[in-house]
Amino acid sequence: MSSSRRQYPFHLIEPKWQQIWDEQQAFRAFNPGEEIPSDHPFAARHKLSGKVVATQLPGKFYILDMFPYPSGAGLHVGHPEGYTATDILARYKRAQGFNVLHPMGWDSFGLPAEQYAVKTGQHPRQTTEENIATFKRQIKSLGFSYDWSRELATTDTDYFKWTQWIFLKLYNSWFNPKTNKAEPIETLAYPAGLEPQPVGRASSRAAAGDGSSVASPHQDIESARRVFCDSKRLAYVSEQPVWWCEQLGTVLANEEVVDGKSEVGGFPVVRKPMRQWMLRITAYAERLIQDLDTIDWNDSLKEMQRNWIGRSEGAEVEFRIQNSESRITVFTTRPDTLFGATYMVLAPEHKLVDQITKSEQRAAIAKYKTEISKKSDLERTELAKEKSGVFTGAFAINPVNGEKIPIWIADYVLASYGTGAIMAVPAHDTRDFEFATKFSLPVIQVVQPSDSKTDWQNFTGDGVAVNSGFLNNLPAAEAKKKITAWLEEKGLGKKTINFKLRDWLFSRQRYWGEPFPIVWKKDAAGNLYHEALPESALPVLPPLLTDYKPTATGEPPLARAKDWVNLPDGSVRETNTMPQWAGSCWYYLRYLDAKNSGAFAGKDAENYWMNAVEGCKLDSSAPQLATSNQQPATKSTTPGVDLYVGGTEHAVLHLLYARFWHKALFDLSFVSTPEPFFKLVNQGIILGEDGQKMSKSRGNVVNPDDVLVEYGADAFRLYEMFMGPLEMVKPWNTKGVEGVYRFLGRVWRLFVDEASETEFEQAETVATEAQKPGELLGLIKLNAAVKDVAATPAQLKTLHACIKKVTEDLDGMRFNTAISAMMVFVNDAITWETKPVSVLREFLVLLQPFAPHIAEELWDKLNSSRITHHSSLGYAVWPKFNPELLVESEIEIPVQVNGKLRTVIKVSATATQADLEAAAKDSAEVKLFIDGKTIKKIIVVPKKLVNIVAV
Repeated sequence: MSSSRRQYPFHLIEPKWQQIWDEQQAFRAFNPGEEIPSDHPFAARHKLSGKVVATQLPGKFYILDMFPYPSGAGLHVGHPEGYTATDILARYKRAQGFNVLHPMGWDSFGLPAEQYAVKTGQHPRQTTEENIATFKRQIKSLGFSYDWSRELATTDTDYFKWTQWIFLKLYNSWFNPKTNKAEPIETLAYPAGLEPQPVGRASSRAAAGDGSSVASPHQDIESARRVFCDSKRLAYVSEQPVWWCEQLGTVLANEEVVDGKSEVGGFPVVRKPMRQWMLRITAYAERLIQDLDTIDWNDSLKEMQRNWIGRSEGAEVEFRIQNSESRITVFTTRPDTLFGATYMVLAPEHKLVDQITKSEQRAAIAKYKTEISKKSDLERTELAKEKSGVFTGAFAINPVNGEKIPIWIADYVLASYGTGAIMAVPAHDTRDFEFATKFSLPVIQVVQPSDSKTDWQNFTGDGVAVNSGFLNNLPAAEAKKKITAWLEEKGLGKKTINFKLRDWLFSRQRYWGEPFPIVWKKDAAGNLYHEALPESALPVLPPLLTDYKPTATGEPPLARAKDWVNLPDGSVRETNTMPQWAGSCWYYLRYLDAKNSGAFAGKDAENYWMNAVEGCKLDSSAPQLATSNQQPATKSTTPGVDLYVGGTEHAVLHLLYARFWHKALFDLSFVSTPEPFFKLVNQGIILGEDGQKMSKSRGNVVNPDDVLVEYGADAFRLYEMFMGPLEMVKPWNTKGVEGVYRFLGRVWRLFVDEASETEFEQAETVATEAQKPGELLGLIKLNAAVKDVAATPAQLKTLHACIKKVTEDLDGMRFNTAISAMMVFVNDAITWETKPVSVLREFLVLLQPFAPHIAEELWDKLNSSRITHHSSLGYAVWPKFNPELLVESEIEIPVQVNGKLRTVIKVSATATQADLEAAAKDSAEVKLFIDGKTIKKIIVVPKKLVNIVAV
């Protein structure tokens, strides 16, 4: 603390109230069927105790923060921005009478802890738990009203047991295109010849009687059935070209690769094919797009999701390879341009490349494939980059005209999008045109722009088909329909909807992640196959290791634990682990019932918090100060999480993955809503004082601990919200905290007696450590001007203007202007000779969501002085404004004489034109300019102006 006097004793007030809230479990949210203690403030507010059913509880409000990864650096001042906003709203909703669920936990699996383990040998759990302790201390010091009884960490065994359980549900399910939903794998219909064996029929191995492993026709069928079944599962195995980082010893997702290097550590990465677990998110692509219309997210966020999913309508077309039985299938949104396809391009990773490449081109192809293996997908598809590619030496046949066209490979075609192959129409596609120009490939016009002045070359819009045989003179839309029908009739293609979205690569070659509940076995023919462990085997715990690096052969670290990997029955465990995304896909569901050992969430709890229960009790509490035009609104009709707040960095992947898991669980009847997050808001970034993103390397990180020592948590919270709109990017300015800190000092002086504060300060200088903060704070008395008297009309008007503004701004999440409204109130109230308790009490209810510690202390002083009834401020009823009190009884009217302002008069707001004329003429200031003159005209603009024309 600086040597200057504190504005108020926040250093004692804040730890005092944080301890009280902890001891009371003041912000605990109660589930249906849970015991509600009769002395809990929730029980007092809602007149409930004991076990109650959902319909007896008030309406729910589930407000959720994107839970943090607990890094070793702890919080910086940018992290609590969203937490502060949600806490203000959580406290506001409690005051309105909702049963508020506001939890916090830790996204605690992560690569940094594993990298630290590789360097030091310290188990990542120890590092993680130390980091969690730091984060929790910092978050609790800010006075957030979290229900800590529901705290969770994705690394807790009783948490990731259920992550593994959900994976098993995905593994044991398939997506039925007829019902458009996931179903248990037992409902899968097998093709002819692979139908299930009748019950009771002995297997060949059983018939042998000696456990022999001789393969049989029946076993071949069993193997084929298994392959078919596995190809339909929502969780399946596939060999995929992935980003492999040797130094990190793991596969990285596309978003974890920047400029050919790992985002973490900056290590080189290369493309290589590896066996990976995949989740079939593509089956949900259509629903993921359609259901965006059912949720309250902003348009830009929805558009980001739509663009990532990338829905496009077109046709699949088959091109026969010359002198080969193989065919190349391409997807195109412009089948009407088929006559203009003059070459084809395959992704360098396409499975046909090696097969079709001519011997004289093999060296060039191999060199090119090596070069592009170091590029990210973003780099490869960069529009501005120079085009590159290599001719394979092979040709394809254009199905519409029989023309022979060359087949190239190029980096701008990705194996992960569409079919990994394109037909190139250089006349009407920018990238194809640039490629054709560089390599001198033919360019044939097949679309004529409707505007004759527009050059057809490189024209990518719709027009009229030309040079296109039976499509000539047709508009693009009709040409598309006609060519698609022709392709289907000839068996050369079909109408198709394609998605840019790819299945979710779900494997990581790391130690610090959830082990898969999967084992590998061999059938009689020696073929490897995977099998799920029974649910009774969960949780599958990772083995203890001393070396967390991948093995010398490139296997994941878990492969080092031979005793753990090799099971007594000869099967071996899966040694990949799940990605960090797994635990964050469903944590909002575990919060609903965090201590339930028999399910990830109980049915009653899930239905109450996620599926707006009909008949929930309405809160009939009403403020005593005045009547209002507002009605209590405590019955939630919002399905899912009512409000989810987090950073834009999770605008696509986390939200997409969580929505996918939730929809699968919904299909399987484990959750009651099709979408997890009804309303979502992204907070903006808080930059360093230099206007740059905060980072240790820039040296511009501001630790909230330092701010709290100087100004306290309430000032910190207020400044975080006063900086500007929540969603905007804002630079931090520590000097700016001083302004809101002084405001809180004015709030303090509005209530307390200055002489007693001096006595407190003197006592504090000689106080012993044994003295409790409450004893010292008890020396501070209320200001004698604070009295239990009726408020004047002017005082009520000031209060109700503040109530109206703060309420409306909180509903609109305009926190900065709500704070401004409270500043206006204090500036007026501090001048009052008498300060009515009824007004101050209502003001503290408005203040407490923003600055809960000082508000609680002042509320307590009102209680201690027996001026107001004793209750918990955190559950006090939110005041309602009375619009009648905001109506002006008097108005000020400017008066002009001959067009020049001479005075301003006060009149009744209901004054007539005659009243205004009389009052204006009676004004002493006006008489100086009209006495002795003749009044020719009096112009009256009602409630605005009086102008007297006198000569």
